[in-house]
Amino acid sequence: MGRIALNKVKKVFGEVEVIPPLDLTIDDGEFVVFVGPSGCGKSTLLRMIAGLEDLTAGAIEIDDADVTEVPPSKRGLAMVFQSYALYPHMSVRKNIAFPMRMAGIDEATQNAKIDAAAKSLNLTDYLDRKPGQLSGGQRQRVAIGRAIVREPAAFLFDEPLSNLDAALRVGMRLEIMELHKKLETTMIYVTHDQVEAMTMADKIVVLQAGVIEQVGSPLELYHTPRNKFVAGFIGSPKMNLIDGAEAMKHDAATIGIRPEHIAVSKTEGTWKGRVGVAEHLGSDTFIHVHDTGLADMMTVRINGDIDARHGDTIYLTPQADQIHRFDAQELRIA
Repeated sequence: MGRIALNKVKKVFGEVEVIPPLDLTIDDGEFVVFVGPSGCGKSTLLRMIAGLEDLTAGAIEIDDADVTEVPPSKRGLAMVFQSYALYPHMSVRKNIAFPMRMAGIDEATQNAKIDAAAKSLNLTDYLDRKPGQLSGGQRQRVAIGRAIVREPAAFLFDEPLSNLDAALRVGMRLEIMELHKKLETTMIYVTHDQVEAMTMADKIVVLQAGVIEQVGSPLELYHTPRNKFVAGFIGSPKMNLIDGAEAMKHDAATIGIRPEHIAVSKTEGTWKGRVGVAEHLGSDTFIHVHDTGLADMMTVRINGDIDARHGDTIYLTPQADQIHRFDAQELRIA
């Protein structure tokens, strides 16, 4: 079991309200990602769930039990931090065993759990090595293994992949997703990377200045963002947002169109512009277009390549059914 409920949870540092009162329910077995820009309160919220930050007001329940005043060690949660926090003088086996030794678990049970965790994380061949003999990805897997053997009600991940290079991040992302499928345990994952959020989550919680802007599945947030902030934050490359006369034509204060929903031509189209930088990624090309009179820069995503050079004239045509409309309060217009 691992259902977590936040009821009117609030956090104040001094006179600054960093988490205004909020409600959130995380169902048993869900993979939930907290995402938002730096300083939005996502790590603070995770630390409140873990018991590492006191609540100013409100309550936290785990499996219907109030744990607001329960210390971190008694909440049945396991946290994996950005830093691996491994003991350098201990072997992988002893690092994974450490929380079980502290809990007084017998050695036979320890070894069985270590072997099972090592097998699921592809660490069996490294159990006798020291952390200094491992790669960054392997060290992060050891930290996850140390959490697994506790058999927690939920795993809490605080930007665990930030210290890894791009290739390792992709690999570890897949491993954590596979681990979730195997264990079927609740996982809460904090990141500022919306690509991680979109690819990993069952449910995304988008935060800004401590406020939950929207909660939903990745595709719900992609197709029906609740407001302009979510629209601009979710999606890579980010949505093009256009104000002024062009938006007024659509009875909106702002319209948005995603880069992948714009057709490109060198001869005709709705909007005329000038090619700036083109990012060639093989299967996709991102073209940054200037001088459209709509926004400082428009980004277009096309399949494959296009014969368009820096400075060339280019024409853009948005898919009419993919235009998002927002009112003066920045809320989505249905």
